[in-house]
Amino acid sequence: MKTFGGIPEENAQYASSKVVLVPVPYDGTSTYGKGADKGPDAILDAAENMELYDIETGTEVYLNGIFLAPAVTEDGSAEAMVEAVDKAISSYLEDGKFVSMLGGEHSVSIGSMRAFRRKYPNLNVLQLDAHSDLRPEYLGTTCNHACAMHEAARESKAVQVGIRSMDTVELPFVKKENFFTSYAIRSNPNWKEDVLARLEGDVYITIDLDAFDPSIMPSTGTPEPGGLFWNETLDLLKMVYKKCNVVGFDIVELAPIEGFSGPDFMASKLYYKLIAYKFDL
Repeated sequence: MKTFGGIPEENAQYASSKVVLVPVPYDGTSTYGKGADKGPDAILDAAENMELYDIETGTEVYLNGIFLAPAVTEDGSAEAMVEAVDKAISSYLEDGKFVSMLGGEHSVSIGSMRAFRRKYPNLNVLQLDAHSDLRPEYLGTTCNHACAMHEAARESKAVQVGIRSMDTVELPFVKKENFFTSYAIRSNPNWKEDVLARLEGDVYITIDLDAFDPSIMPSTGTPEPGGLFWNETLDLLKMVYKKCNVVGFDIVELAPIEGFSGPDFMASKLYYKLIAYKFDL
């Protein structure tokens, strides 16, 4: 039985686990660098080399139970994939699990956010990303990775952080008060507090790994200079967990580079931190 981080099987049983991890190895609509379909496996492989004691929280996070769910492998079309993700996530939410997801390209988040919106009608979405992903459609589908946030921004309060690349077609869908570019962040020492002020209640976090600066996270399909760094990102996330009810999250867009495991390990560590912050802050 494969488990997250190689944790003991008794801590990875569905019935007793508080956390469910859903891999979605999909890369059907990306248009530049490919390989996000290999992201979930790379993160899981790296996690097996990660210490299971979290120094920051002083806990063994895995004791909460982490069930590694069967991967959602539907790839007949982007629309079919989104529907399959929605169905899978919904089933785990109905069982009262804290549901997390590893992509895959960012389009996988559309199905997850749909499921969470049904469960939590007043959902806030915190997006960490280099790209705004607000296109209403792209290359003939509304389920493209470039459209990952359009539906969520329309149906929920979406707070977008780290943005530094977008197209003019997306401008009408930007809510300026909830839109924090990397350029604005650099000139505002209180940016984390300002982001936090825009969030309340139930929060879903979606992290496109290209939100991070490519100097520490080069393994993405569309790296952009000027991104976030590790400590400042964790500081923001801790603030969100302390103020709000984080109900789930996803981490997407790792496109692993063969022979270069650092970014894979960073993504696995980020996953473990997001679990630790839920249960042990």
